[in-house]
Amino acid sequence: MSRRHRAEKRQVLPDARHHDQVLTRFMNQVMYEGKKSTAERIVYGALDMVEEKARRPSVELFHEALEKVAPSVEVRSRRVGGATYQVPVEVRPERRQALAIRWLIAAARARTESTMRERLAGELLDAANGRGSAVKKREDTHKMADANRAFSHYRW
Repeated sequence: MSRRHRAEKRQVLPDARHHDQVLTRFMNQVMYEGKKSTAERIVYGALDMVEEKARRPSVELFHEALEKVAPSVEVRSRRVGGATYQVPVEVRPERRQALAIRWLIAAARARTESTMRERLAGELLDAANGRGSAVKKREDTHKMADANRAFSHYRW
C-alpha cells in the first residue's frame, strides 16, 4: 500500500441493459476469473426472475434490496494500552454499498437452489422483503455495534 497518496477511485461504465453503475459493480463482484459475460447472464437472468415474481421493475427492487442490506454502523478494532476494543464507527457511503453487494452475493452463493440465477433472485427478493441471510448479517453487525456503544469514546 502506497504511503504517498490514496489510489483514485475508478469510474465504472453503466451496464448495457439498465444503464446503472451500481448494477455494473454488482456484476463485477459476481464475476469469477474474468468471465464477465457469464456474470451478466447470471445477473440479468436473476433480475428477469425477480421481475416475474414480484411484478415490479427489477432494478427498483434491486436498489431496495441493497438499501435494506447496507449497514449504517460497524465495529472496528482499536488497540488502547494493551487492550483491544471493538469500537462502533459509522460506515462511509462507498463502503456501505460495497458491503451490501458483498453480503448479498455471499448469501446467494450459500443458498441451496440449483442455479446461481435462482439463488440470486431468491436472495434479492428476500432482502427486499427484509429477510434472508444478508439482512441477518446487517442486523448482527448493528447488534454488535450497539453492544459495544460504551467504547464509542475511543473513536478516532
